Amino acid sequence: MPYVTEIMIIILSYLLGAIPFALIIGKLGYRVDVREHGSGNLGTTNTFRVLGKKAGILVLLGDMGKGLVAALLPLLFGSEMSLLLAGIPAVIGHSYPVFAKFKGGKSVATSGGVLLAAFPWFFFVVVGTFIVTLLTSRMVSLSSMAAAVVGLVTATTYSIVTKDWLPLIVIVPLALFIIIKHRTNWQRIRAGKEPKVPLFQYKPKS
Repeated sequence: MPYVTEIMIIILSYLLGAIPFALIIGKLGYRVDVREHGSGNLGTTNTFRVLGKKAGILVLLGDMGKGLVAALLPLLFGSEMSLLLAGIPAVIGHSYPVFAKFKGGKSVATSGGVLLAAFPWFFFVVVGTFIVTLLTSRMVSLSSMAAAVVGLVTATTYSIVTKDWLPLIVIVPLALFIIIKHRTNWQRIRAGKEPKVPLFQYKPKS
């Protein structure tokens, strides 16, 4: 059967992306369903807000890791399938996980894992944008959207210059997907109601 390996990669990639680390860590480690608190998203940001730094870091590593592993599946199975294409089902799986009634997160960390595997230099450009925006705005949502916009522009420019159209075909829709998923955050930002991350905030010992 032709393309059986590629079909298997797509399915495995989706299933990897659908692993709800925020739900698993919340319930096993804290007996808390993060879907019932904060924004209700099964993602890194909501985990940080609801469960704290330790849980947030674990979910960040898990969500990035599943995107990274999903993108590397072609190498594991000896397929010539693009690493970028192999990682896309994981991004979809994170946002619409079969293991959590198809209600997941916004796929920022998982997308980062895919980019780290497929285009490491691109990953550092996007992460650099995210960090700089976070340090200046203290808003994770704005930082995610800024990273998506820079990713969109960078992918478009790269494809035009190199005539390699795969980044344009894959990364641009991915960036737009992330931006659209943050549309309610943008409304809160405009209204001045978006929560900020208390970076470097000193808390005296009691």
